[in-house]
Amino acid sequence: MYTTSSAMLSALREAGVQYLFVNLGSDHSAFMEAYASARATQQGAEFPYPEVITCPNEMVALSAAHGHAAVSGRAQAVLVHVECGTQALAGAVHNAAKGRVPVLIFAGMSPATQEGEARGSRNEFIHWIQDVFDQRGLVRGYMRYDNEIRVGANAAQIVHRALQVASSDPQGPVYLVAAREILEQEVTPRREDVRLWPRLGAGALSPEDALEVARTLLAARRPLAVTTYLGRVPAAVGELTRLCRRLGMGVLESVPSTVNFAPDDPLHQGCQWNEKRQNPALAEADTILVLDSDVPWIPTINRPDAKATILHIDVDPLKQQMPLWYLRARRAWRADAATALRQINAALDTLQIDAGAVRERTAYLAKRHATLREELQRLEQPGATLTAEYLTAQVREAIGPDALVLSEAVTNFHVVTNHIGRTKPGTYFVSGGGSLGWNGGAAVGAKLARPDALVCAFTGDGTYMFSIPSSVHWIARRYRTPFLQIIFNNQGWRAPKFSMLGVHPDGYGSRAAELDIRFEPPPDYSGIAAAAGGAHAEIVKKPEEVAPALRRALAAIADGRCAVIDAWLARL
Repeated sequence: MYTTSSAMLSALREAGVQYLFVNLGSDHSAFMEAYASARATQQGAEFPYPEVITCPNEMVALSAAHGHAAVSGRAQAVLVHVECGTQALAGAVHNAAKGRVPVLIFAGMSPATQEGEARGSRNEFIHWIQDVFDQRGLVRGYMRYDNEIRVGANAAQIVHRALQVASSDPQGPVYLVAAREILEQEVTPRREDVRLWPRLGAGALSPEDALEVARTLLAARRPLAVTTYLGRVPAAVGELTRLCRRLGMGVLESVPSTVNFAPDDPLHQGCQWNEKRQNPALAEADTILVLDSDVPWIPTINRPDAKATILHIDVDPLKQQMPLWYLRARRAWRADAATALRQINAALDTLQIDAGAVRERTAYLAKRHATLREELQRLEQPGATLTAEYLTAQVREAIGPDALVLSEAVTNFHVVTNHIGRTKPGTYFVSGGGSLGWNGGAAVGAKLARPDALVCAFTGDGTYMFSIPSSVHWIARRYRTPFLQIIFNNQGWRAPKFSMLGVHPDGYGSRAAELDIRFEPPPDYSGIAAAAGGAHAEIVKKPEEVAPALRRALAAIADGRCAVIDAWLARL
């Protein structure tokens, strides 16, 4: 029996989807039958469907698909149960949308009949309870595309259409639904030509615009590039490096979610997250090239000079999913950063570059860079208590330059960015969104995408609990995806306190002994991972305990087990 569900699974496989992260329910009987049939009859042949990863929690499922897609660059798929499972995807939907990650989410719908009119008609009480008026509306504000499969005959085409949209710039999640009777319909098997649904890129600059950008940068006294996620296309990093070295142009990373520019390059002018300070490189720039950035600066704290010329090149320059957004750019273009930078470099070939000015700018920027690096090295020195800076530096030395690093450290985002030292494109990832709990599932997905790589996830203690670690570590154990997880444990939520102080620096809260943000007594975080997934678990409280703990953790990972280090930092 070949059904709508069979056709959908075949289409996913045709499109290159490797994994289907599932949380199964009553609407998935046809999917379960399709897999059982294929396993029983396909011995010796290539399996026709994506490999199933069973996920006890939906948010972990979508976070894992997100992590895989971020590392591999290929869309993955998630299967959840009607509107309940859709809602249980929770903040992972936000992260996939804001992080521009291609993923297909499919949810069944309650059966549309109740008298046995078709196979799959209602036969459980929940089929009435889970029937809602607008299931797609639950997530429509986050999706690049949503649709209902109404007949089995064109289900494969709709899957390909959805994946085409998800994988085209600006990328993002897509959502499909179908009633159980539709999923059970028998259809005629057919193969689709996936070339009929090509992925669409962001395009390029016109030759005239590329020349305009080149001339504007060339005329600047203090040009500066600002970026957040340019490095999601590794080729863009090389083109940006070439452009900056030719011009003596600095690079400032604002809330970076990828490796955008080597932090040890003398032109690198640091990273800015939520630090409450004006960035000097931004303040002095007279021409700013913003490349792939949602928040290049926070105007109430840190802004460019009012007279600065701002140019904006982005895969998503309109930020159509952000109701309030503007940059005051003189010109803006929707373009692929790697392509646009290649064009600007080619345009520079036709212009005269002042070598003396380039040397002056390079020397000026290198001096500030050296000062920044000296300060970072100072912060990494061991002291009487365990600090996030020292811990991160020790992890950096232990895991080496090729490990994949995922960061969800929240109030320590800047610490991980500054001290983990990722220089190779494609080795550092942040969710790109603001819903916490991403890192654990994402680490599983990253390891599935790169089984040969060492994967390291940084998390705060509050974020660790958001990540549903019992589900994460059970999945990691079952599917053999060991990774290293580092918990910055300060026994509470620091982020809400910092936000309050930003608005009420001298209020009662600034002097209060209790703000309802402490986690006391603290949970046994690493013990949760050990109980759920057999992980190696350690608690470290002193600087001298870190290096030996990391050696034991890496040995456990080499033996096929996750390792969780619960690092106790200074209390709130």
